Amino acid sequence: MLRQQRVVIENVTPQLHGGAFFIKRVVGEMVTVFADVLPDGHDIIQAEIRVKHQSDKKYREIRMLDLGNDVYTGSFLVEKQGYYSYEIRGWVDYALNWQHGIEAKLKDGQHVKSELLDGVQYLEQIAKKASGKEKPYLKELSQLFQDEGAYQDAIAQAVSEKLHHLFLTYPERVLVNTSAALQVYVDRKKAAYSTWYEFFPRSAAEEEGQHGTFNDCITLLPRIAEMGFDTLYFPPVHPIGEVNRKGKNNTTNAEKGDSGVPWGIGSKFGGHKSIHPELGTEKDFEKLIQKAGDLDIEIAMDLAFQAAPDHPYITSNPEWFRKRPDGTMQYAENPPKKYQDIVNFYFETKKYKELWEELLSIAMYWVNKGIRIFRVDNPHTKPYYFWHWLIAEVKKKHPDVLFLAEAFSRPKVMQQLAKQGFSQSYTYFTWRVRKHELIEYMTELTQTDMREYYRPNFWPNTPDINPYHLQGANEAMHLIRYALAATMSGNIGIYGPVFEYMVSAAMPGKEEYLNSEKYEVRHWDWTMENIVTRVITKINQARKEHESLQQTNNIRFCHMENEQLLAFYKWNDDKSDETLMIISLDPHYAQQGTVQLPLQDLGIHNGHSLNLQDVITDNGYIWNQEWNFVELHPALPFHIFHLKK
Repeated sequence: MLRQQRVVIENVTPQLHGGAFFIKRVVGEMVTVFADVLPDGHDIIQAEIRVKHQSDKKYREIRMLDLGNDVYTGSFLVEKQGYYSYEIRGWVDYALNWQHGIEAKLKDGQHVKSELLDGVQYLEQIAKKASGKEKPYLKELSQLFQDEGAYQDAIAQAVSEKLHHLFLTYPERVLVNTSAALQVYVDRKKAAYSTWYEFFPRSAAEEEGQHGTFNDCITLLPRIAEMGFDTLYFPPVHPIGEVNRKGKNNTTNAEKGDSGVPWGIGSKFGGHKSIHPELGTEKDFEKLIQKAGDLDIEIAMDLAFQAAPDHPYITSNPEWFRKRPDGTMQYAENPPKKYQDIVNFYFETKKYKELWEELLSIAMYWVNKGIRIFRVDNPHTKPYYFWHWLIAEVKKKHPDVLFLAEAFSRPKVMQQLAKQGFSQSYTYFTWRVRKHELIEYMTELTQTDMREYYRPNFWPNTPDINPYHLQGANEAMHLIRYALAATMSGNIGIYGPVFEYMVSAAMPGKEEYLNSEKYEVRHWDWTMENIVTRVITKINQARKEHESLQQTNNIRFCHMENEQLLAFYKWNDDKSDETLMIISLDPHYAQQGTVQLPLQDLGIHNGHSLNLQDVITDNGYIWNQEWNFVELHPALPFHIFHLKK
């Protein structure tokens, strides 16, 4: 169908793959949109963003600013959870074109009486939309334009700012073109800012040799809260399979009394909708959720869609699993690794619809018990479109629910999971140690389109990963890694108390813990404090007090010649909170260097006095030069400065 148009709209950003995926924000954030909007010829055009929340009936319009070279920009605030739709609309604005033409002709000394008469039509058009107070002015102006004896007054009003404002306020959209609609999904703020702590509830007992319970976990909640963590994540709390159970240190055959791997879910005691009997009851779990909530801590539950060989599903729904040609069950493998205690769901089964519905029911079962955060185990080994469906189905009724993708996989795989709807994602931070590696990775996360959909969660360690740089590492290295994670990313997490107690003995030649809690119950002295616990507490408090540390994307790295010193500046959206971090990457020796302040980003000039307050030591400094000397020691190998201009 032929349709007359004169305005081209292209290169709309942000968008993902032509709108195939939504971008992401949290409540209270801005979406800043850019687009190329251009007409044929030299006519003046206007462009606007049309935006509405999924619950709104009408769009609201936000006029875009012409940046020159046919690039327009505008921003809108997202105030509610759920989907927003936004599109760009452009049109030839004949009224503004008329006014611009008169201005140009007057500058050239031309007489514009005929042009004034031509302008009457534009006054009549906007008079239909104008307010009661504005209509008399427009009527008076119309008469003035037609009065030959009032030429000077007429031309003064024709080019006035008052009339220009009315033309902008009440546009006549002619030959309109509208871009394809795009979407942004808005989560609660915790999707962008959260501080996770992980421990095994079975290791929570006060007495050595005892299996921990949910009631034991409740006694540990004040410690978690005092350290400043707001999310407490547990590995799976379901019954553990007894068939092919793994022994300590991942031995193939378990000895009597070995507790097994929590991710080998399902036994005679139940499956994914049951609680491990030694941890307690469902009522105990619900009590734990409630007690944690009283301390502003949310319980994050592990969503591990796999089964032990004796899971009830094996008997009730054998079609959900794959068998070898000899009739034996196909257990999980990631060659050369073997997981004899786990069998995977067969997502290509002809009964996949029933399987999908059952897995959704597992998530909804725990949501109905009060869970609002899931850490999803190995999501990259299940179909992407399954996750897209499941996450969307959960969020239809419970938009507060967040999903963390536990996937240390190929970059595009991890990115795809985020595009399909995961709220947060594990990252490669765990292995980024050198200065150039950290800068390159943060630049990728924050300066490419990944910033629009991939929310990183930085973990220095996990039960699965004991990185080489932490094996046998000293106190300073643990402080460095936590400071880096906590100040670079809005979302962070640690596996404790292993991390803060610096328990780092490893399996020889592997990034795995010796005597790993994955395979056995451990006993910890939860009352112990050290410098690491105290500094973590201080850093977490700083994160709570400074909005610039509650987000990831607003970051600029500062120049420092010393490769062992990393400096970066962060700010919140309105720059009411600004911080400067300087972190030594050397856990053994003092490091010195000069940092170049990002004066343009700070909005100050060389010689301007800048007050810096170290949020850890509370020491104050005044810098009034672009380059400033810094020395850091392993005892406290970083500065977190709050900036005051």
